[in-house]
Amino acid sequence: MLLLISPDSVEEALDCVKAAEHLDIVDVKKPDEGSLGANFPWVIREIRDAVPADKPVSATVGDVPYKPGTVAQAALGAVVSGATYIKVGLYGCTTPDQAVDVMRGVVRAVKDYRPDAFVVASGYADAHRIGCVNPLALPDIALRSGSDAAMLDTAVKDGTALFDHVSPEACAEFVRRTHEAGLLAALAGSVKVGDLGVLTRIGTDIVGVRGAVCERGDRNTGRIRPQLVAAFRTEMDRHAREHTAAVTAAS
Repeated sequence: MLLLISPDSVEEALDCVKAAEHLDIVDVKKPDEGSLGANFPWVIREIRDAVPADKPVSATVGDVPYKPGTVAQAALGAVVSGATYIKVGLYGCTTPDQAVDVMRGVVRAVKDYRPDAFVVASGYADAHRIGCVNPLALPDIALRSGSDAAMLDTAVKDGTALFDHVSPEACAEFVRRTHEAGLLAALAGSVKVGDLGVLTRIGTDIVGVRGAVCERGDRNTGRIRPQLVAAFRTEMDRHAREHTAAVTAAS
């Protein structure tokens, strides 16, 4: 399981650099503009320059409306600025066909510029609260659009988390469908250390966190701390070892 950490500034990215050995992807977002709020192109560029070359930089392009052309341009801006993982929050898409329409534009814009870039179609575990596409539709949306991964996050950051809106069983089904499509499955949404056992067992490929590695667990006012990143990774690795041992023992 890969660990994706989301700093909201160059200063926080430098704290991530201090913990670079413990993380896999540095994700640039702007939390005050939403769950998957887009940061400025120059911030993406500065973070890319600050992060070790072997660590991919991801960038969110926003909790986007159903405006395929607008979103395609935003995605191109992110990849031109140095991001190689491009995440799109399908906030304003109310049907799977709308979501596919948006993501096809993103995939073309991004991969015409950089074929090896990685495109993530992101939906929301609490979709029922905002009226967007059903979480379990995301794997098929990602497949039909040519995306590389499907992701679930939470849209409303009010203290509730991924499993408050989508059960572990439903998340397992999301992962299963995503893997059947030949894609990677990413899960986020106020994920905590206590969720790692479930996320490991269901085969999650990428786990995204922010609050769990911030002071006081606060994604908005707390700052990412290298020691918290290291501690989170230690628990990830422990769960991975235990899961591997259990599978081996059962076989």
